[in-house]
Amino acid sequence: MRLNKLTSVSLAVAAALAIVGCSQKDQAATDAASAPAAEASGNVVKIGFAAPLTGPQAHYGEEYKNGVTLAIEDANAEKPSIDGKPVTFELVAEDDQADPKIATQLAQKFVDNKVAGIVGHFNSGTSIPASKIYSDAGIPMVAMATSPVFTTQGYKTTFRSMTSDTQQGSVMGQFVVNKLGAKKIVIVDDRTAYGQGLADEFEKAVKAAGGEVVKREFTNDKATDFAAILTSIKGVSPDVVFYGGADAQSAPMAKQMKRLGLKAPLVSGEMTKTPNFLQLAGKEAEGTIASLAGLPLDKMPKGADYATRYKARFNMDVATYSPYGYDATRVLIAAMKEANSAEPAKYLPVLAKIQYKDGVTSSNWTYDEKGDLKDGGITVYKVQNGQWTVMETVGGGAAPAAAASAAQ
Repeated sequence: MRLNKLTSVSLAVAAALAIVGCSQKDQAATDAASAPAAEASGNVVKIGFAAPLTGPQAHYGEEYKNGVTLAIEDANAEKPSIDGKPVTFELVAEDDQADPKIATQLAQKFVDNKVAGIVGHFNSGTSIPASKIYSDAGIPMVAMATSPVFTTQGYKTTFRSMTSDTQQGSVMGQFVVNKLGAKKIVIVDDRTAYGQGLADEFEKAVKAAGGEVVKREFTNDKATDFAAILTSIKGVSPDVVFYGGADAQSAPMAKQMKRLGLKAPLVSGEMTKTPNFLQLAGKEAEGTIASLAGLPLDKMPKGADYATRYKARFNMDVATYSPYGYDATRVLIAAMKEANSAEPAKYLPVLAKIQYKDGVTSSNWTYDEKGDLKDGGITVYKVQNGQWTVMETVGGGAAPAAAASAAQ
């Protein structure tokens, strides 16, 4: 019985200690959850990233992520400090699968994880719904999204790393009428926020330049068979067929246009101006024209150096989006350092007024009151001999001629 009593006392003491321990742990967890982003993990500052990393758009997201990764590695190599304390920037990457529903789930996950800022999302269709969640939490996001809607919602936390479709669509609409001499134009889009938004802006510019949109069709971002649409288009004998959407659709469309005997060139946006399009479309890619928000790599202020370092780090060439992911990340970090804080509420006003002169893509990275880049360029490319070649660049503060030559 004595043994049983001692055992009972011991168990009671152990239970009391366990309760105290649990209470302390619960309080610690509560304190950590309410701590500012930069302090939640000591000296680690978390930067969230979201893009399609699986599925038909994974090649966009992976290259984009590479740029963010390189930027964080470069920043950490500089032994950064904020508020007099050394910090380490940490990438928290997630796959939103280009799906708006998944994007909003991930946005809430980032908020719960107390990230200091977001690079992404990639697609307009994911960035727009996710932006509401980041805005409510006060977390800045620098997205690749080009839809005009993204920065016209009135949120103070939305910023771009590329020019919007308003500028790109305007340039391309004028280009096909004034430079290509097209009078009869057909427009097809994939009904995504990006594809339809770009097509809408293109249509406005075509009409303003005196061109005629003789037919407008739509498909979706999963389609690969365009026989019915293209047969209908062939009947109106267009001078140009414009497509708003990704290369997973524009490549088979280009092939099917040639096989149906359509003489009009395919014209599209930056999601077509990729190495993947050239590979998927093969010889039928020839003559395709596409615009890209930004300067050609060899005209970017630090394009040549970036291309060399990117190749050394990832054993592949720069495709399209990684330099913009790199600059977006560096701009976020620059704002934190200038504000001397990784707390979103403290560095957000600095980001809004940033004048970043050290970018790869631009030597004058600044935002207007909506979060749009003030000095973004647009470049028009054409497939010639199986390669994308520059036709024309509009704006963007290109690198001096000597630097551009050195990059070639």
